[in-house]
Amino acid sequence: MTFYPDKDGVLVRAEHFDLAATIECGQFFRYSKENGGFRIIAGKRKALISCEDDYVRFHNISADEFEGFWAEYFDLNRDYGAIIGDLAERDFVLREAAAFAPGIRIMNQDPWETLLCFIISANNRIPMIMKVVGNIAERFGEDNVLPGPEILAKAALDGLLACKAGFRAGYIINAAESVLSGNPILDADREISTDELRRRLMTIKGVGVKVADCVMLFGMGRREVFPVDVWIGRAVRRLYFNGADVPLAQIQAFARERFGEHAGYANQLLFHYARMNRII
Repeated sequence: MTFYPDKDGVLVRAEHFDLAATIECGQFFRYSKENGGFRIIAGKRKALISCEDDYVRFHNISADEFEGFWAEYFDLNRDYGAIIGDLAERDFVLREAAAFAPGIRIMNQDPWETLLCFIISANNRIPMIMKVVGNIAERFGEDNVLPGPEILAKAALDGLLACKAGFRAGYIINAAESVLSGNPILDADREISTDELRRRLMTIKGVGVKVADCVMLFGMGRREVFPVDVWIGRAVRRLYFNGADVPLAQIQAFARERFGEHAGYANQLLFHYARMNRII
């Protein structure tokens, strides 16, 4: 990655960085389209980001802020060429998926915001997830920033229901209470195994295997996990098992063995490839 500060912000050139595919692939929900680009909110930070020829522009962002936050947020310091090359060698399906969309990056999001958003994602469509998340930020946050657990732990259930959270409203309050009670799930370091971290996350109401894996992948840097929902399950079954109705546990075991430490990247490539080619 190279970047060039100028009077309008920062221009970034990075191999394997497709801005639209990265933002719209289902890992992130705090964005809106604006002037051909994306207005995004990450914690208390906001940015307008757009494409200019072979570059990505971070508008009105200083070089220090870009280096200190946004480069890491979009994982721009990681060698995705090496990751994609490794995955492409594993089988022809991933070769095709990687060639189709080599620019999807896994963003390094805030763990609490990731947990909140993916609790809301349960049995929900992306537009509605974004709507509910936005409603919560507007009602309980300041300046449209998502509130922390200390605020949502005290939130009235009726208030969250008014945000269209539905049955997830109680789960949100429980998650906030769990974090505040000393559950170290969002501060877990790499000394805690992925299996143990998943178990701890699943002590929160409304957090099953899929939500826990999404939180670990998108908010906690556990790139070895392979979240499986109905869509990625359908994609794997069709691409690798000739459409056979193999169980979830078999898909997860297959992903661990086939994709190894890069299973999270494989997950995003396969999902995008299958969705854009109407395989799912």
